[in-house]
Formats: sequence, structure tokens, C-alpha cells
Amino acid sequence: MKTSWKRELWEWAKAIIVGLLLFIVIRSFLFSNYVVDGQSMMPTLEDEDKLIVNRIGYTVGSIDRFDVIVFHATEEDDYVKRVIGLPGDTVSYQNDQLYVNGEPLPEPYLDEFKEASGEIYLTGDFTLEQLPGGETEVPEDMYFVLGDNRRGSKDSRHIGFIPKENVVGEVSVRYWPFDNFEAGFNPTK
Repeated sequence: MKTSWKRELWEWAKAIIVGLLLFIVIRSFLFSNYVVDGQSMMPTLEDEDKLIVNRIGYTVGSIDRFDVIVFHATEEDDYVKRVIGLPGDTVSYQNDQLYVNGEPLPEPYLDEFKEASGEIYLTGDFTLEQLPGGETEVPEDMYFVLGDNRRGSKDSRHIGFIPKENVVGEVSVRYWPFDNFEAGFNPTK
């Protein structure tokens, strides 16, 4: 009787240890939590939204235009922004219209913010040459990112291009507030 109780306790201990190890591996290498700090991604993401960031996706896939990513902006701070320019792209804004490689691209995720703010123009005119570094195109292994709240975002217009190695991952799930829960996060709507 005593040996079966000890055996049962040992089986439970092994299951708990394996579960904890799996949790640590998944948390460290595959996914991480992120809390939005600030209003730079409104209305797509709000201050204090809680997110799950897919850390493995970019090691087997690629970063695509309009992905919402988390990256190391400084040694202390991570930012969440939208990828606008990929390596080799030219990026400019004229009369609140995004141009990538000379082609106008729609940004439907800004429509709600334009309506709510009553603003016609959210993004000031610029070309890459006018920004820090004066590059004519996005350099290799770098990205050009913008916050959706263009007037209240510190992004590539201010901090320059984002190195690929600084990308933590893509936002996959918004899980809080629960009434805004979104799995399979679609940042282009």
C-alpha cells in the first residue's frame, strides 16, 4: 500500500516537472506575453492591451508588409509597430497616401482612427531621404515601421530602421481586454 502511494506521488511529480519544463521552453522560445504601453498603435491596439507574440514565426517564415511586430527599440524598451517597408523598398507619404516602390497602397486599419479623430490627414508628407540616415531605400535586413496613431507614435520616422535581429516576433493574439479578444490577429482590417 505504501509503495503504490509513493509511486503515485512520484508519477505526479514527474508530470509536474515535465509540464513546467514544457512551459519554460514554450515561453522562452515560441511565444511571449506583451502589454501595450501607450497609444501609438490606436485604434488597432489600445494602451494596456495584452498580447501573445509569436517568436518562432520569423525563424521559419518571413516578415511581411503590414505585420504588427514587437521589437527591441532600446536595451530597456520594446515597441509594437506595423511593418510598412521591407528591405529594398522605397517608402513615401504624399497627401496622406502611402506609397511603396512608387505604388499607392491602401491602409484600411487607419479608417476608424480618421473617422474618430475627424482628421483628414494623419501622416505628414515624407520620403526616406528626409528621415534620419537619409537612405533612399530600406537597407538589407532592416524594416521601416510606423505606429497606426501616426501623430502620436515614435517610430522609424524618428528612430530609424529596425534591424531584423531586433524583432521579437509577430503579434498573434490579443487576449485582454477579453471583449476585444482576437486570435489569428489580423492587423490589416
